[in-house]
Amino acid sequence: MRKTAWMVAAVLALVPVFAQAQDVSVNYDKTYDFSKVKTFAVQVGSPAQDPFLEKYLVNAVTQALAAKGWAPADAAAANATVVLHGQSETRKKLEAYGSGGWRMGGGMGSAQLTDYKVGTVVVDVFDTKTKTLLFRGTAADEMADKAEKNEKKIDKAVSKILKDFPPTGKK
Repeated sequence: MRKTAWMVAAVLALVPVFAQAQDVSVNYDKTYDFSKVKTFAVQVGSPAQDPFLEKYLVNAVTQALAAKGWAPADAAAANATVVLHGQSETRKKLEAYGSGGWRMGGGMGSAQLTDYKVGTVVVDVFDTKTKTLLFRGTAADEMADKAEKNEKKIDKAVSKILKDFPPTGKK
C-alpha cells in the first residue's frame, strides 16, 4: 500500500515538468508547390492580450520568413498571407510534495492545485489569391511573469514552427 502511494506521489510530482514543455505542431498542404512563393504579408487574425508580445510575434515571424528567403510585401501584392493568432488561457496543475521515505515507514505528503497561464501561437499561411490554407503551425507554452522570458519563448516557438519551412514542394 505504501509503495503504491509513493509511486503515485512520484508520478504526480512529475506533472508540472510535463506541463511546462513547449508543445509544437505543424501541418501543411502536401500538394502545394511552396517554391513559387516569394513574397508575404503578415496580418494579426486574433489580437493577443498583450500588445507588446503581439508586436514581438509579428516581428519574429517577419524576420524568420525573411531569413528563409521570402520578402515582405504589401498585402495586395504578396504571394502568401501570414495570419497570426495569439491567445492565453488559465490552466490548473497539481503539485505534489512529500517528506520521509517509504523505507522508513512512510511520511507526510501534500498536494496543491495551482493556476498557471498558457500562451498559444498559431501561424497560418494562405495563398493570397485563392485564400487557401497552405500551412498551419501552433505552439503552446506556459507563460512567464517577465516579458523578456515570454519573448524568448516566442522566439523558440517561431523557430520550431518554421524549422523546416517552407516545405520542400510537391510530393
